[in-house]
Amino acid sequence: MMHNLGLAYKARKIAVGTELSIEKMRQKKAVLIVLASDASENTKKKIRDKASYYGIDVMESLTSIQLSQSIGKTNIKVIAILDEGFKNII
Repeated sequence: MMHNLGLAYKARKIAVGTELSIEKMRQKKAVLIVLASDASENTKKKIRDKASYYGIDVMESLTSIQLSQSIGKTNIKVIAILDEGFKNII
């Protein structure tokens, strides 16, 4: 799964970060949210509430370190998947 996140990142089919992910949900471009299992409770609540409102699934099976490594960044807590094909393989 981490490899597929890296592929999605290279294909520019993800949005990285809490605020950008929320913006993509508002624009109805996000199809899946990957939330770090070790994100702060405030971040988790904010993302879960928005995702629930917009009817978007949230996956919380990876840690922040795993998310960060998968796309070659540091300290990543939230990723929005913007492509249905990548959602299906993740």
